[in-house]
Amino acid sequence: MTEEIDSETGAKPGPETTDVPDEDRFAAFKNRRFLLYWLARFASSFAIQIVVVAVGWQIYALTGDPLDLGLVGLCQFLPALLLVLVTGSVADRYSRRMVMGLASLVEGVGAFALLLLTWHGLASPLPVFAILIAFGIARAFFGPAQQSLVVNLVTRQELANAIAWNSSSWQIAAIAGPVGGGLLYGISPIAAYGTGFALFVISAFLVFLIKQPAARKREHEPASFETIVAGFRFIWSEKVVLGAISLDLFAVLLGGAVALMPVYARDILAVGPWGLGLLRAAPAFGAIPMALFLAAHPIRDHAGAIMFAFVALFGAFTIVFGLSALPWLSIVALALMGASDMISVYVRETLMQLWTPDDVRGRVNAVNQVFIGASNELGEFRAGGMAALIGAVPAVVIGGAATIGVAAIWSVLFPDLRKARHLAGRS
Repeated sequence: MTEEIDSETGAKPGPETTDVPDEDRFAAFKNRRFLLYWLARFASSFAIQIVVVAVGWQIYALTGDPLDLGLVGLCQFLPALLLVLVTGSVADRYSRRMVMGLASLVEGVGAFALLLLTWHGLASPLPVFAILIAFGIARAFFGPAQQSLVVNLVTRQELANAIAWNSSSWQIAAIAGPVGGGLLYGISPIAAYGTGFALFVISAFLVFLIKQPAARKREHEPASFETIVAGFRFIWSEKVVLGAISLDLFAVLLGGAVALMPVYARDILAVGPWGLGLLRAAPAFGAIPMALFLAAHPIRDHAGAIMFAFVALFGAFTIVFGLSALPWLSIVALALMGASDMISVYVRETLMQLWTPDDVRGRVNAVNQVFIGASNELGEFRAGGMAALIGAVPAVVIGGAATIGVAAIWSVLFPDLRKARHLAGRS
């Protein structure tokens, strides 16, 4: 049988590599390429959190309209949707490292533009929305490249550990970023945007430090409609993967409450910009311990049933947050939401990376990014629109109840996913 060589790193995947002991929770960090990648993703995630908190507070203070908070999410999501047939192909045909680094630099330019706009005085949200669209375009290319690159940097046996840590980089940033963003915005919006700009530049620098093999061989398929839609075709053919990512899509789309946190912070809980940072960070306070646990104790059995159970719990804790008028209870509920969501993220990402062939991984991850974007940014638009119509509290509570309903319906529609016991890839 022909021996496979990793197209990005030159490493030999699969059985030829050494097994990673369960107790070695830091196994992936022994790989310098992954360490640089993780630090780069952390810096980028940290910067995004700072910028999003600052933009949310600035826009709501300017207009007082929750619908504008929904538009903040929509501006970031639409580019990923409209460019989905391009971004995945770029990640498969060109250097994923280079795409990731250049996208970080573009995001840095966006943060600098927000800084200049704030410096000269902001009278309308429209210029901010235009900059957020540019952010969305950069993130549309960044997402498939960074999600696909991680598999090329570690062995197959290290992958589950790497995915848990990869998710934790976002969650750690989701703790420090919103708190830091709230504190920096309290000092000055310019301080917040300036810090975001610096972190994006650092992220790009770290990505470019990842060692690129001297000679890379990548077979380029002729550009055609068939090659462009390969990601959609693969996901549709793999019902377990389709069920996992669509479950996450609708659960977070309906149950997400992030966009309304400025409303809760200012009008319901009265905790100010610093309190907004704590609310934005609270889900990660629950997700981080769960990620650390999964890094040392990966799910080995009943993966599908566990995922469905925790998606339902995510919806239940969303209802608690929606009804709470106490800051401490709201933070606890958000932390439990984060811990529950971490399980879904872990199962979905492990399935995606282990089941997907490398030659279509970028295109599959581009589709996955649209699902994630729809669940997050489009979910923010859904929440903002509903809040404008019926109020913030009913919008969050109804969304949480709908998430529980989605978990129940999907368990019937995708029995193979519900019965899935292991996260191993296809044989």
